[in-house]
Amino acid sequence: MPDAIQNMVISAYRIPTESLESDGTLEWDSTTLVLVEVEGCGNKGLGYTYGDACIGDFIDRRLKPRVIGKHPFDIGGIVADLSASVRNEGQPGLSRMAISAVDSALWDIKAKILGLPLCRLIGMVREQAMVYASGGFTSYTDERLAGQLGEWASEGFQYVKMKVGRQPESDVCRVGRAREAIGPNVSLFIDANGAYQKRTAMEQAYQFARYSVSWFEEPVSSDDLAGLREMRENAPAAMRVAAGEYAYTGDDFLRLLQTQAVDVLQADATRCGGITGLLEAGCLSEAFHTPFSFHCAPALHLHAALCIPAFFIGEFFYDHVRIERLLFDGAGSPVKGMLSPDLSSPGLGLTFKTQDAAAYRIK
Repeated sequence: MPDAIQNMVISAYRIPTESLESDGTLEWDSTTLVLVEVEGCGNKGLGYTYGDACIGDFIDRRLKPRVIGKHPFDIGGIVADLSASVRNEGQPGLSRMAISAVDSALWDIKAKILGLPLCRLIGMVREQAMVYASGGFTSYTDERLAGQLGEWASEGFQYVKMKVGRQPESDVCRVGRAREAIGPNVSLFIDANGAYQKRTAMEQAYQFARYSVSWFEEPVSSDDLAGLREMRENAPAAMRVAAGEYAYTGDDFLRLLQTQAVDVLQADATRCGGITGLLEAGCLSEAFHTPFSFHCAPALHLHAALCIPAFFIGEFFYDHVRIERLLFDGAGSPVKGMLSPDLSSPGLGLTFKTQDAAAYRIK
């Protein structure tokens, strides 16, 4: 059928970090990108997720046969069928990440068939996305932390984020060094990745407030909705509590919003169902009058973020920026903290650099 999806190619790439990296709860020395390329109607759409290479095997074995032969415009029906098919594996986790990569590839090919940038297809409400520079890993020395954040401030970023939580006794001093490096006029965000217990998180919040920290991400585990709400209600007034990067379904986002657990709702299209899931999360944010933020993978998120009325800011994450520039043509660079799409390129505006990526291919 000439108007159907005719093939889907799945591959995986492991890219080493520059050095061992860590946050409050995890250490890593590489990141794996699983790529999905959907072919049909004379076009190729791409999508991806960050996770274990076994996600690619799952896509190839379980999802691909259910996608081949479908019309590339029928994204809603395809994704609903894929979601139903993984009932016994569970919606959260690896199966949802697999669906996320497929969904984003479907949106990309649909926009390419129509000759439109994805943001024009969905419907733009803004022309640029504000982003914050994100890194400041707990594995960094104080000198490297200050150097990285200070460089971002000098490049014009108005918001920067660092990691905390691995050594709570050192965190206040590290935050002080970061503030000194970026000066008084750049907003400082912190991310504990759920490392703190509730009492410690609250005590730390008031210490961090001395350095005008305005964003406290996952001060406690994102599974602890009561703890997040208590933090949000009792933290310094100028400090927003953010969470949502580990939400996989619309129900996950709804629980965060209904329990009033966050000041800012985060979502990650590589986990929450691709572009479709991201837009759903954005609609929920709008309905609950809550600012919305995308998590990591800026090249994948940009177009959809421009179409979400509740969007506030996105994450320009150091590791993913490096990988996306390494593996794709078209991954943009912010100007004074603002990221803009290339409206002359259809779809996501990304072209996979197959030859450059070959050295990192593991599947």
